[in-house]
Amino acid sequence: MQLRPVARMHSDFPSKFGIPRQPGLVPQLRGRVVFEPEFRNPDAVRGLSGFSHIWLVWEFSESIRDRWSPTVRPPRLGGEARMGVFATRSPFRPNPIGLSSVALESVESDPRFGPVLVVRGADLMDGSPIFDIKPYVASDIHADARLGFSARVPHERLEVVFPEELRARVPAASREALLGVLAEDPRPAYQDDPERVYGLGFAGVNVRFTVADGTLTVREVAPVDLW
Repeated sequence: MQLRPVARMHSDFPSKFGIPRQPGLVPQLRGRVVFEPEFRNPDAVRGLSGFSHIWLVWEFSESIRDRWSPTVRPPRLGGEARMGVFATRSPFRPNPIGLSSVALESVESDPRFGPVLVVRGADLMDGSPIFDIKPYVASDIHADARLGFSARVPHERLEVVFPEELRARVPAASREALLGVLAEDPRPAYQDDPERVYGLGFAGVNVRFTVADGTLTVREVAPVDLW
């Protein structure tokens, strides 16, 4: 079977760093699913606007490797414990395929790109190839589901200190989403150096920050072309 992209994600993330580790963690994140030229047919999305959520089947395009490992280190476990690759959502898989449930805000008609899907909560990098789109239906909900090791680890968010003069340098439409991304702790799970300054590209700016004692402090915000 040969897969070909039907669409690509347009998001505020120019690189992998800082992308939430699961879909829906930052519902303020807004993205656009733009179809490839041969799939820009309005009939292909007829009826889709009646659904509140959709599944995206996509490629971890920046995580492609020639080899695979039967175990990986899930960030949720601090990056130390190993689990079977098929018991995780790690991007480092035999086939680098991602599956994300996202909120469908609207189906728009763009004069250049045809039908465009406006989504929220997506965990995809800008330009990620999307292989398929499916509606989220009632049978996808499992109220009695067991959550394995993910249920044993509390999900903790960081307190974010973001001075107003720096926040004003972020595009207004992306500020709330950026706060959500920072609160989710963009650092690699194995790093905990209060002196280290991290850099996150987001919505056309680079954000430098430090993390200490559960608090993330933004130190600098500058346009991408200045760094």
